Amino acid sequence: MLRDVPPERLVDFRARTILRVLAIVITVAIALEVIWIARGVLTWVIIAVFLALALNPLVGFFERRAHLRRGLAIALTYVVVIAAMVGIGATFVPRLIDETNGFIDATPQYVKDLTEGRGRLGFLERKYQIVEKVEREVRKPDTAKRLLGVSGTAVAVTKGILTAIVATVTIIFLTFFMLLEGRGWVERVYGLLPEHAQPRWRGVGDEIYKTVGGYVTGNLLISVIAGGTATIVLLIMGVPYAVALGLLVALLDLIPLAGATIAAIVVSTVAFLHSVPAGIVVLAFFLAYQQLENHVLQPTIYGRTVQLSPLAVLVSVLVGAEIAGILGALAAIPVAGSIQVVLRDWLAARRASIIAAVSGPAPSAEP
Repeated sequence: MLRDVPPERLVDFRARTILRVLAIVITVAIALEVIWIARGVLTWVIIAVFLALALNPLVGFFERRAHLRRGLAIALTYVVVIAAMVGIGATFVPRLIDETNGFIDATPQYVKDLTEGRGRLGFLERKYQIVEKVEREVRKPDTAKRLLGVSGTAVAVTKGILTAIVATVTIIFLTFFMLLEGRGWVERVYGLLPEHAQPRWRGVGDEIYKTVGGYVTGNLLISVIAGGTATIVLLIMGVPYAVALGLLVALLDLIPLAGATIAAIVVSTVAFLHSVPAGIVVLAFFLAYQQLENHVLQPTIYGRTVQLSPLAVLVSVLVGAEIAGILGALAAIPVAGSIQVVLRDWLAARRASIIAAVSGPAPSAEP
């Protein structure tokens, strides 16, 4: 067919095609550059989205039960969450501070045991000569340069603390406005679609909301259970810093797949340093709890929301961690679940169109 096109029209067609492709490539490159520059802010937005999805059921509860307006329901939700956090802090923070101070006070004794080759940490000196290795490292010529960089590290830490404060305040306000205006933005997006396609995409949006919201809420609940039960076991066995270690378990349990294993290794090691019986009990607890979490808690909590196979979970977590680190690993499962919802809807629509094409138009009824 191209042979029937005049040469000047063919040249014009090729030029327009090349320009269109170049425009698309440049637009994509600019978009990727903007995303990379604003990756910090986008991270805050993603965190705020997850928090909004987690808090939205409570906001809806206050709207229905107390017959409050949306803004008042959001404010009441914030008050309840802050009160709960203050209550938890009042219960655990003093003990956490005492345990941290106790660890700091015990550090000189640990150092003495290590240098003299006795106590629980003495084996590091007897078997591995760790003190001599540290001394050799300190005597290296470039050690002074590294020590001089401490001031720069202090500045970086201060800057990181200020950034964390700004990020926390920003995320709080972002979450508030997402809860307040989220419905309106979603309705505007639906309004851009053709009227006949709106019911279908509303159904897809509801499924994605259930998937992401169910995962966020379920993940927080499972982490609280993990941290709470670990703290109880550590307190029973008399392991020091039980509350701090339980908080560490709860935080690490938020990370899919690898987080619980890392927590078990760290906490079991501390328990073994305390005493062998405590280490055995704590290790047995983590082995038993992992079976409970994997076979009872996660299927029960995630069963009706994030319906992903273990292989899909593993692949999505690995890809998410490679792209965005810990945040990517946390967001990987709900993102994969959302993609699964869209693909399932697309396959269903395609199957329906094929069946309609094969069956043909329905025969008209005879008078």
